Amino acid sequence: MAVGILIPLVVLALCLVPPARASASVSATQRLVNAYSPIVMMRSQKDGLCNTSEEQYAPPTTVNVVLGNPHVQLLERVDGHTIQRARAPTAADLAGKGENFYLNLPGNPLNPGCTYAKDYAALRRAGKAPAVTYAHIAREPGYAGFAVQYWFYYYFNQFNDLHESDWEGMQITFDAKDATEALAKGPNEIVVFQHSGGEHTSWTDSRVQKHGRHPVVFSAAGSHATFYRSALWLGTGQNGSGVGCDNTTKPLTAYHPRAVLMPDTIPRTGKFAWLDFEGHWGQREAGFNDGPQGPNTKKVWQMPFSWMDATRTRSPEVPGESLMGPTVSHTFCGAVATVSRYINLKAQTSAGALGIGLAIVVLVILPLVLTKWRPVEMRPLRRARAGGQIVLAAGRLCGRYAGPLLLIAFVALLAVTVLNGLESLIRHLLSANSRVSLTDSGSSSGSLSLPSIGREVAAPFAAAIVIAFLRNLERGEDTRLRTTTMAVLRRLWRLIAVQLLIMLCLVALAATIIGIPVAIIKFIDWQFGQQEVLFEDRSIRQAMRGSTRLVRGHRWHTGTIAAALWLLSQIPAVLLGALFIFTAIPAVWINVLGAVVYALLLVYVSSGRTLLYLDLAYRHAHNPVPARRSIRERLRRQPAASAEPGPSPSSA
Repeated sequence: MAVGILIPLVVLALCLVPPARASASVSATQRLVNAYSPIVMMRSQKDGLCNTSEEQYAPPTTVNVVLGNPHVQLLERVDGHTIQRARAPTAADLAGKGENFYLNLPGNPLNPGCTYAKDYAALRRAGKAPAVTYAHIAREPGYAGFAVQYWFYYYFNQFNDLHESDWEGMQITFDAKDATEALAKGPNEIVVFQHSGGEHTSWTDSRVQKHGRHPVVFSAAGSHATFYRSALWLGTGQNGSGVGCDNTTKPLTAYHPRAVLMPDTIPRTGKFAWLDFEGHWGQREAGFNDGPQGPNTKKVWQMPFSWMDATRTRSPEVPGESLMGPTVSHTFCGAVATVSRYINLKAQTSAGALGIGLAIVVLVILPLVLTKWRPVEMRPLRRARAGGQIVLAAGRLCGRYAGPLLLIAFVALLAVTVLNGLESLIRHLLSANSRVSLTDSGSSSGSLSLPSIGREVAAPFAAAIVIAFLRNLERGEDTRLRTTTMAVLRRLWRLIAVQLLIMLCLVALAATIIGIPVAIIKFIDWQFGQQEVLFEDRSIRQAMRGSTRLVRGHRWHTGTIAAALWLLSQIPAVLLGALFIFTAIPAVWINVLGAVVYALLLVYVSSGRTLLYLDLAYRHAHNPVPARRSIRERLRRQPAASAEPGPSPSSA
């Protein structure tokens, strides 16, 4: 009887107790994703919520910032109409919904302002945006082992493309049959997700930084593309990379997101039912501004190995500085950002974009039509010329005296190379003798930051030699390099100081915001500080006053020609930057080429500005503009005349 009762109890106990192996397997998987969960480095927010060069949407977080959010809608497009299907949608509301459905967050992604950043900051303050990464175990038929994917969800994408929500991440692969074996053997490869592509490498590659078992990855500000280290990365649109520049530079803050293990297969119910959503996690817009679809729609979700094999092995890095002139790669970054803003404006208001486009065309074409181009006479150099004549005369002058002017360009490159070399040596010696340690945020205590003297000194120095060459040419004096260089060296302090003082004054005026119009006017007035020092041997203060006196009455003439010459000096950098898209030339060599081109253009622009100076000097000599009285003189009261003259001292 006792045995008869005991047998059913044993069977019942066996049914109620889960298999030990299954429990251990689940536990091992969670231990695995915890052991290798990434540390995410993101640009620190130092200058307020609205600074888009910093990370506004750190850290990667939970989808619950939008699910159950009363300000978020689930919408559907049906026959050109938009229908609200749910407010504060839940995971169950998203399950099974197709591409016609999308989430709508509060705000306009094409004109985000600071709306999304403030909303996300409020969610963080309320404790609703913890650091989270979603872990997924992925396998692919025909490949041994498995991958652990870590998906990062971000509230908004603030890059050249603008869209609500963003999915990025990374994955680590293991040549193992299960999690227990993977914990024992360790990973063999890693790939980080970058826009529509990625970059893969061996787990043992020196690029892969680790803290224990945890990989340290770097999320680019705004775009959230993931990289292996801190740098400015160049995206040329090839192999799924974005177009523009991804910034993972310091200062940085480290985040340790909690790994939330997702089911291997997509559920239709429960808290992970949102994985069954094939719609868009943000507002529908044209092109790259469209709200992204979720991880389950990505190729890497179903084919982790074959997708990874097709990714890049390297990401091009933007060099820090060029030898001289605008850094070509940085110019490319700025050009892409400007074009992207225009495209985003066009998507928002075609009329506004068309108006801006027409205004730019008019500003470019109108001066070309109105100016006088011919004849281009070289003698005498000091004569009145129209803008077009100055542009052509500068080119003809460079062609006629190509030998000595090319030699000046070479001297400029040599000077900046030597100065940059000395600067690097000084920095190295200072860092070797200092006790400065960088924190995780990239800040330092007691460090000495030196300005880049090579770039700041070499360009004014070379420009001054060109001016001295033209001065001696106009006077019929010796134009050899040795003579003109000595003329510059005798006045070197004044020539460099006047340029730096002008720059500091303009920056100080512009920094006040209300002083920006004044800064623009004074920028035109002070165009010829170096010419005044060399032609008239003036002091720094006298040179600035002399330049202002020449420009008076001809400010529009001076400003348009100076702007045209500056624009001509920038165009080659943009064109060379376009080579990043169409060639595999390393960025550093394109920057070197850009420095050479800039040195040549520096000679041309300095020649053009000096011809403009001689043009104004000629106009001032033949038709001087009366000097304006100072404020003190205008306020000074004249003595009133008496009705009757008083007695003279002699008649007393």
